[in-house]
Amino acid sequence: MASTRSNNTQGNYYLEQREFKQSENYTLYEHSQYGSAYSTNLPGNGLNPAQIPWNQLSNNAVEIESFLFGINSTNLVKPAPPLVAELKYLDSVNIFKKEPTLIPEPLVVLKSQRPFPCP
Repeated sequence: MASTRSNNTQGNYYLEQREFKQSENYTLYEHSQYGSAYSTNLPGNGLNPAQIPWNQLSNNAVEIESFLFGINSTNLVKPAPPLVAELKYLDSVNIFKKEPTLIPEPLVVLKSQRPFPCP
């Protein structure tokens, strides 16, 4: 017997396929909240420390991590070559411009300016 409901129509099929495609685009979008940033920078003045992905700090992050964990360090058959880190240079982003600290030229700190703490 043929289906009499409207969920097996061609329009509903295309609607479901469109929903699946939009869901896939939302989930797999490269610059989503779970993806990578447009540009990776180090935090500067006025910013908290950032969570930087492992592949943005160096070009050979896997080799560096393997070296730090000591993987392949005791291999006597084929010893690991010396590690040459290929670090990336990341710019720093500042929110405000840091002004220099003004200190008078003849900086004289008198003993009478600060009280001696009594125990």
